[in-house]
Amino acid sequence: MKTIQELTRPNIWRLKPYSSARDEYKGAAASVFLDANENPYNCPHNRYPDPLQTELKAELAKVKKVSPDRIFLGNGSDEAIDLVYRAFCEPRVDNVVAIDPTYGMYQVCAEVNDVEYRKVLLDDNFQFSADKLLAAADAHTKLIFLCSPNNPTGNDLSRGEIEKLLARFDGLVVLDEAYNDFSEQPTFLAELDRHPNLIVFQTFSKAWGCAAIRLGMAFASPEIIGIFSKIKYPYNVNQLTQQQALEMLHRYYEIERWVKTLKEERKDLEEQFAALPCTVKMFPSDANFFLVRVTDAVRIYNYLVGEGIIVRNRNSVSLCGNCLRVTVGTRMENTKLIEALKKYKD
Repeated sequence: MKTIQELTRPNIWRLKPYSSARDEYKGAAASVFLDANENPYNCPHNRYPDPLQTELKAELAKVKKVSPDRIFLGNGSDEAIDLVYRAFCEPRVDNVVAIDPTYGMYQVCAEVNDVEYRKVLLDDNFQFSADKLLAAADAHTKLIFLCSPNNPTGNDLSRGEIEKLLARFDGLVVLDEAYNDFSEQPTFLAELDRHPNLIVFQTFSKAWGCAAIRLGMAFASPEIIGIFSKIKYPYNVNQLTQQQALEMLHRYYEIERWVKTLKEERKDLEEQFAALPCTVKMFPSDANFFLVRVTDAVRIYNYLVGEGIIVRNRNSVSLCGNCLRVTVGTRMENTKLIEALKKYKD
């Protein structure tokens, strides 16, 4: 692969990061803080949070089995997605390549950052070809985006093709594993040492049940994490989010139980959905949702809205004509959905 300096935008490489008051304070314990123009009242919320989330990263490292210097934490995964563009892609010069269909924010961030976004269509089984992605790339391709399990298709991407891409692409491969907790496939976190061009995204929003706290994770080489830390906003993860994440890490046994339950519910819900008259085709899922082709996605979606049930209409997405994306809920929510669809008339 190219060196990190070759991949990084020159202005970012030269950038001297903003140094906050909490960045500069190191060493012995202190009890009087008069350095950051904070209000001395309303403790503890009057103080700025740790800008590097040191305690949280130390605890997260134990669960993820990676060193803290390989972890970046952001305001949702969307912050990390935006940062890879800002760090590595020169607007109107560089480009990125991505599978299609996939998570829409990759393209939105490309457009926000004025970076060309090249789509490569998946096959009929929602799988990709490393050769086709590489054929779409050129000397100005800095990033290739993958999502596994993919959204909205729900399936794991071929591990062999991911490995081939990592071995042959001289830029950075971004692998979004937001739904990996629900998959039987192992995470690629253990492959970071073998692939210095790999960036893995994960999130607290799905298996961890913490979408509201907006905490995304990026894992990569210390050099890449250092660049993210250099250009992020000083206090990008607030103290309330850091505290809630720490509490969830101490309840990891509960997350494992939630995942087990959701996978069981997914199997049951898929079986019931497959038997519905409006179902045309079920697509296999490795996530906490599944994609289903129905007789009329727009009409069924609107019918469910009228019943107070919200699913996702993916009819306009590539390869997803007349498809709905259905998230696995509680047993009560899933039953309400099935009962409503049993009463639906074409």
